[in-house]
Amino acid sequence: MRIEGVPASAGYAEGPLFDLGRPARVYASKASSVEERTSLEAAIGKAVNRLVDMVGTVEKDAAGILEFHIAMLEDDALSGPAFASISSGTPADAAWRQALDAEIAGYEASDQDYFRARATDLRDIRDQVLRALTEDGGITAPAGAILYGEDIAPTRFLETDWSHGGGIALKAGSTASHVAMLARSRGVPMVVGLREPLTAVTDMALLDAEHGNIVLAPSPAEIGSFRQSSSSFIAGQGKARTFLARPAVTKTGTAVRVQVNIADPRDVDTIDIATCDGVGLMRTEFLFGKTLPDEETQYRAYRKVLEWAGEKPVTIRTVDAGGDKPVPGFTVEEGNPFLGLRGIRLSLARPDIFRIQIRALLRAAPHGNLKIMFPMIATSAEYESAAALFAEERAALAARGIAQKMPPLGIMVEVPSVAIAPEAFTGVPFLSIGSNDLTQYVMAAARDNAAVAHLNSVRHPAVLRLIASVAAFGRETGIVVSLCGDAGGDPASIPSLLEAGLRDLSVAPAQLAMAKAAIADVPV
Repeated sequence: MRIEGVPASAGYAEGPLFDLGRPARVYASKASSVEERTSLEAAIGKAVNRLVDMVGTVEKDAAGILEFHIAMLEDDALSGPAFASISSGTPADAAWRQALDAEIAGYEASDQDYFRARATDLRDIRDQVLRALTEDGGITAPAGAILYGEDIAPTRFLETDWSHGGGIALKAGSTASHVAMLARSRGVPMVVGLREPLTAVTDMALLDAEHGNIVLAPSPAEIGSFRQSSSSFIAGQGKARTFLARPAVTKTGTAVRVQVNIADPRDVDTIDIATCDGVGLMRTEFLFGKTLPDEETQYRAYRKVLEWAGEKPVTIRTVDAGGDKPVPGFTVEEGNPFLGLRGIRLSLARPDIFRIQIRALLRAAPHGNLKIMFPMIATSAEYESAAALFAEERAALAARGIAQKMPPLGIMVEVPSVAIAPEAFTGVPFLSIGSNDLTQYVMAAARDNAAVAHLNSVRHPAVLRLIASVAAFGRETGIVVSLCGDAGGDPASIPSLLEAGLRDLSVAPAQLAMAKAAIADVPV
């Protein structure tokens, strides 16, 4: 039986299925509400201590997720309803479950994709405390098992030993979830959005996370075909590593510039600048966490990356808050945030915050080859307003005798109005296609919604036609056009992107080798 789904992290895994939804032990009720309250307080503390211990053993991307869980568990607003229920006579486990289930339902009903994706984190937080209440450490999956269920908790992923293989197959899930990001960074095969539920099968299952399917109780012929595909995939990865230190060139000798996308200055600590052509996208949302960052904090972050890159370009995107990236004290609640006050629209609406980022960028510019791009540009007036703020802040810094430099100011091409009529931006020095948003806006299909994932493809003729027209506009005007969305690092999409005329891609660091290898096979 073959069940189709959506690839979230490419790879292959074969082994027994392990049900993530196995019931936990039963909680033993206490004699009084005071004891129930004490029991829940202790369980929350135990869960927090367990997470704190884990933070010290994982990489920074996983540590950030765990720190989010700790902050939620320490927030009285989350636990308050549970303690109120306990005072009314409800046992600790039922009170906690009811309170968290209500919160989870609110997240799942949100119009914002970000909050819907974070519902998984809340379920994880709920289950961690329930496990602590029952002192249930959970049943360990056998080595190499394929974990299946509705969804998987980030902590469950981090606790699993993936050194012996294995994979993840989910009925729900999201390619934008924390676990999907962790799986891609660690090479764990993962498929989400399975179109049918899996039945409990104890013998072998085959997970193809390159194409997005799982085969239950496979035949010998299916096993043989699967292993051949798996071997080819592994061989391709090995071959790709030989391309890492070389310039990217197509089969016919056409040079392609390949840069990297980063989300945190610490990302460059593990990247050899010799393996890439610079930074095609540095996101700045990481700075806008629980509190808005001051000018000095931003300046140091930007300077670090610029000095690492040396003479190679670093393209920093001004804060792209809103949509699926809410920022406390900055973004606003909206009915349809992806079509609302996000990106440059929000920055222009809050010049007090935007000017701080502008000053930090201008001060950092002398330390390297900086380029700035504005997200969510839809009209030339927005670009002109943002550029005017840069000019004002530069003049103010110069008047105070502070070292600064005006970098080239470009735009993201992610709103269809720009891709359809790029001639309004003839004076802009560079364009960077954001394939994630451009695709979801063209196809009217959210990029993290498994139910419409089959529509969200950069290889759809309508999306490729827009990309090709923007690339042609760049050639005609001499404006540099690049692409910095996920599609740039997808080996299956790279041939179509190059055939559309692109010669400049920016990819996740983990995709760099595979992207260069894919480029080498394209006959353009």
